[in-house]
Amino acid sequence: MLSDVTRLHLLWLIAQGESDVGSLAERCAASRTAVSQHLAKLRLAGLVETRREGRHIYYSLRDGHLRRLVVEALSHADHRVSGRAPHD
Repeated sequence: MLSDVTRLHLLWLIAQGESDVGSLAERCAASRTAVSQHLAKLRLAGLVETRREGRHIYYSLRDGHLRRLVVEALSHADHRVSGRAPHD
């Protein structure tokens, strides 16, 4: 699930706060269809959950543990790529 750059980007965006497909598609520069397919896979894997409000479906990370894991993993990758020193 985490080997695809679009899914990682979606997880990063959702870690910042819940969002709908249209907003996520716009923010990650992908088609709504592609974003919907990636979100379906993430939902099937139990990484994201949904909340319906009228005609809109909002996606969020399953829980705080997962949010912290996503943020830490992507921050670690950023440090490795940028060459910044690791920290505690």
